[in-house]
Amino acid sequence: MPFGEVITSRSNARVKALRASFSGEASQPGEMVGVEGEILVSEALESAPFVDTIFVRQGSEDIVSELPNQDRVKNWVLLSREVFDSALETRSPQGIAATLPIPQIWRIGLHPGPGVSLVAVGLQDPGNLGTLLRAAEAFVIKQVFVTPDTVNPWNPKSIRASAGSVFRMPVLRGDLGQIQKWLRSVGGPTYAAVASEQEGVPVTTVSLLESCALMIGNEGAGLSAEALGIADQNVWIPCATESLNAAIAGAVLMYESMRQNVAHRLAQRGESWDA
Repeated sequence: MPFGEVITSRSNARVKALRASFSGEASQPGEMVGVEGEILVSEALESAPFVDTIFVRQGSEDIVSELPNQDRVKNWVLLSREVFDSALETRSPQGIAATLPIPQIWRIGLHPGPGVSLVAVGLQDPGNLGTLLRAAEAFVIKQVFVTPDTVNPWNPKSIRASAGSVFRMPVLRGDLGQIQKWLRSVGGPTYAAVASEQEGVPVTTVSLLESCALMIGNEGAGLSAEALGIADQNVWIPCATESLNAAIAGAVLMYESMRQNVAHRLAQRGESWDA
């Protein structure tokens, strides 16, 4: 790799840029976000059009040989161990980090047509949002809508929790009115997740086929009255506890939707799936 001299100053402009990329403040297209560790850096190289800079800790240069798509990297920087560790928020940095620009934000209405959507309303925990994005990719969700009061999906903790899914899942930010208008345009029902059986019906008793939408609310307060007002049906997840974490609840709903859709397609071909 075309590394220059080892950077040994914490006040170096590139080091400051790396530190700023992990501040959680970047949220707009073109602003720089940071990822740390071989897995996330590799995910960025696989999914992003380009990576602005890859930072390697002195002594960890061998990591570079395992990275894919190295032609997408604009700059390579080698940092001393002390400077590298000081620039990252993780307790045990893995020796490699990268900065890359946030891609163009997906616009509501960009992807009309069949598919299951997730709507995250007022989530505040970046770990929960990142986990939901990871589950959304795993369970074949078409897009994820987030309201203005939902945490930034490009928060470093959200990026880590998504395990790279944030680079691939279409995330669309808009208010409930905009989201409702789009959901109505595709014609499917919207289901609101609630905690109590008194407030809704078991999710296993409703049809979660394309093109439905699944709404998950704030970790503490749940869904607002406004959000519940745009739902066609409230659903709850039968379980042995009073309620589930927002990320777990969302993952269960998305899995149930995928299961129903796969079973439906198999049934149309005269086959069955017992999962």
